[in-house]
Amino acid sequence: MKLRLLALAGTAAVALAACNNGNQDQVSDAELNQPAPELNELSTDAANDAANAEAAALGEQQNQLENENAAAPADNTSNPSDDQEQNVSGM
Repeated sequence: MKLRLLALAGTAAVALAACNNGNQDQVSDAELNQPAPELNELSTDAANDAANAEAAALGEQQNQLENENAAAPADNTSNPSDDQEQNVSGM
């Protein structure tokens, strides 16, 4: 009886091990961890669009600052000498 049960268990184990050979639905880890090519392309496009928008905004800001500086009156004052800076008794 024990011999038959052992033989039956061995046969079942061998049959069960043979069933898992060549599973076509199984995905390897290398394939699972790779994003889709379309996702890579979309993320690159989004990053490029953001960089271009920021560059355009910075260029516009630079133009505004240059226009403000051009419209400001010229500062013709001179810096005080060291003696004048040290003479603070008049304040």
